[in-house]
Amino acid sequence: MTAPKALKPFPVFATDQEAEDFVDHADLTEYDLSSFEPVRFEFKAKTATISMRVPQDLLDAVKSRAGREGIPYQSFIRRTLENALAREGKKTA
Repeated sequence: MTAPKALKPFPVFATDQEAEDFVDHADLTEYDLSSFEPVRFEFKAKTATISMRVPQDLLDAVKSRAGREGIPYQSFIRRTLENALAREGKKTA
C-alpha cells in the first residue's frame, strides 16, 4: 500500500487576478486547503422591488395565467413587461 501523496502548500497571491488565474487552471485536490475558512458572500440584488396597485380581477387573471404556464405570477408580470417593451422597441426601430 502506498503512502498518501503529500499536499502542496497553497500559494499566496499579490492580486485577486493572480488568484483567479490560479484557481481557473490548478487542480485544487493537490493543495492543502485545511487552513481555509468558510465565508459568506452578499451579492447585490440584480432586481429592484416595486409595489403597485392593480384591480383585484386583473391580479386574479394574472395569477391564473401564470399558474397555467407553471411560473410564479411575479415572473409572469416581469416577462410580460419585457415582451411589451421589446415589441415597442421593434416598432420604433
